[in-house]
Amino acid sequence: MVDLKPEKGKLLIAEPTLTGDVSFNRSVVLLAEHNKEGSVGFILNKPLEYTIGELINEIEIPFQVYNGGPVEQDNLYFIHKVPELISNSIEISDGIYWGGDFENTIDLINQKVISEEDIRFFLGYSGWSSLQLDKELMSKSWVVVENDYESALIHKSSEAFWKEKMEELGGDYLLWSNSPENPSLN
Repeated sequence: MVDLKPEKGKLLIAEPTLTGDVSFNRSVVLLAEHNKEGSVGFILNKPLEYTIGELINEIEIPFQVYNGGPVEQDNLYFIHKVPELISNSIEISDGIYWGGDFENTIDLINQKVISEEDIRFFLGYSGWSSLQLDKELMSKSWVVVENDYESALIHKSSEAFWKEKMEELGGDYLLWSNSPENPSLN
């Protein structure tokens, strides 16, 4: 397997040995930003027990909300694939965008112009200070892979996403794909 460098738009797959970290155990993270100041990403496969309507009263449609990471969990973030509808979006890569005009987004969701296939909401985000992610990569906490799904990633990723990525990586990772979440309880 080729070791990729972390970049905007790539996926971070938590190594199977990252079991003690409650936030990142069995996580798949989309890197939304990576530069010399640090990195920002969103955990894609950790749905919460909330819908967006429970958090934002103005939204009538019950879209699922995900745990984006341990930083600023009292703030709501979103990624989407409809920049032509949501102004002020920031392109991550491959047709995936971050944020934008939230008031307009609420209206478009309620009008059913934007569907759950187009957008994903997160409480919090995953953040790394300058060189922190590089150190975690050197200590083998993460595997960096391409986002082969492009914008389909928004509705592709599910709770089983980590297991699917382990199976795709193959080799020793294949064994981990069927292991219990906490091997010490086995």
